[in-house]
Amino acid sequence: MTLTTARYIRFEGPHPSDPNRKVGVFALANGLGNDGRLSASDHVWWRAANTFGNGAYPDPEAAVPGIYRENPEARAWFKTSAAHLISYTRGYLVLLNKYGQDCAVIRSGDPGRIIYEDDVQVVAVPHGADG
Repeated sequence: MTLTTARYIRFEGPHPSDPNRKVGVFALANGLGNDGRLSASDHVWWRAANTFGNGAYPDPEAAVPGIYRENPEARAWFKTSAAHLISYTRGYLVLLNKYGQDCAVIRSGDPGRIIYEDDVQVVAVPHGADG
């Protein structure tokens, strides 16, 4: 799939306690920060970046409380048209790399059954995960 056919992009890595479970870029960074594994300067950057992101971008969980609890297989995907959000994410990728945390880039034209959408992202349940 080329970038031109991919309408969505996701940055994910293995969950620290379950390598078969995939979590997104922000959850990976939050794990480092919340567990006290960041240097003092990286911790300051992480808090500031989170504060900016929380103010600049919608939180699907705030818009639809329980969306992930009720759909545990759901994944958030950025729209490739949201260049500003993807650019904002680069700082998190640099942070994760610095601490040896793997984070893959996945592109898709069809991430699954979309259960939430806003201007910059969707939350989708992968095909076949509905049971």
